Amino acid sequence: MTNPIADPFVEMTDTDALSPLVHLEATPGGVAVVTINRPDRKNAFNAEVIAALREHFDTLSDADGVRVVFLRGAGGAFSAGADLDWMRSAAGWSRDENRQDALELAEMLMALRELPQFTVALVDGPAFGGGAGLVAACDYAVATQAAKFAFSEVKLGLIPATISPHVINAIGPRRAKSLFATGRMFDADFAEKIGLIDEVVPDVAGLAKAGERLSREIMASAPGAVKACKELVEDVAGLPLDHELLEETARLIAEQRTTDEAREGVAAFLEKRKPGWAL
Repeated sequence: MTNPIADPFVEMTDTDALSPLVHLEATPGGVAVVTINRPDRKNAFNAEVIAALREHFDTLSDADGVRVVFLRGAGGAFSAGADLDWMRSAAGWSRDENRQDALELAEMLMALRELPQFTVALVDGPAFGGGAGLVAACDYAVATQAAKFAFSEVKLGLIPATISPHVINAIGPRRAKSLFATGRMFDADFAEKIGLIDEVVPDVAGLAKAGERLSREIMASAPGAVKACKELVEDVAGLPLDHELLEETARLIAEQRTTDEAREGVAAFLEKRKPGWAL
């Protein structure tokens, strides 16, 4: 069968053709690719990039036909974090202005985390500061051997506050303390070891293959069940294993069993056919 999702993973060589700061492409097969498109600035954040990302994530949150969302950077970099000109401007803002600016970044990251689709970061080159925060806010991450990571805010007398909930969720508090406090740079192998990314591939071609493989895997899963699984993890993580939790998880599976998706999935299994959502 022809792969309906391959084209979006072709390496972007002509970045000028994509004029928006953040480009969104979706296929009829249900794959969306969000590309940060500031290669001249190594895809660094500023207020406009954050607003564009938030707008696309809000659009995707209501896109019923989209099953998986990939996030990447153009031109050999994922995102180098905060734009220097943006940081220079922030130095002259009031505390309230800085708070509002930081809140917009925090809300953008939360919009990414709360997408109902399975989200995947495809990382090549630097993923620093807020760029690493984007990686942590995704459900899954793949990085090339050339990828580099750092939470370097401390080198500027700053702290990675807005990205910290997502990073700590991904790598744990002890690792976060050491990486936040030292600001040290680390490679893809170490990022995989600590749980910031899930797999390492040799190069950009490997990212494309991983994206195609993950798309096929997600297309075999019921979209409503994928959304419910993501919500389940958010709801259950960190709760004590007590009778109240047992009651809640029993309620959740009971509700899921009565959905149209569950009925179709069980029927397809018993009839030895693909369910209706599988491509």
